[in-house]
Amino acid sequence: MENKILRKLFLGFIELHILHHAKKCPFYGSWMIEELKEHGYDISPGTLYPILHTLCSEGLLVVESKNVEGKIRKYYSITKEGEEILSKATEKALELIKEIGG
Repeated sequence: MENKILRKLFLGFIELHILHHAKKCPFYGSWMIEELKEHGYDISPGTLYPILHTLCSEGLLVVESKNVEGKIRKYYSITKEGEEILSKATEKALELIKEIGG
């Protein structure tokens, strides 16, 4: 049970992390996997890409294919709706951190 709860929480944190970076600049999947690793998330492409697909289908991210050194690479960027969701979620996360941290 604890593992399922932590997984749900971490997936939410990962989604926020993705939106945060998409707001800063467009990114591609393998870069995001490495970024998440730096924060202690060991996430596989088989986990990340469905999350990215869901965020796109929900209108929070858009994807653009670019040719990089002869290979097609998909870059993800935040949408206006994604920015609004990120702002609201950040506000709630900070409120929670203040409450449980102090």
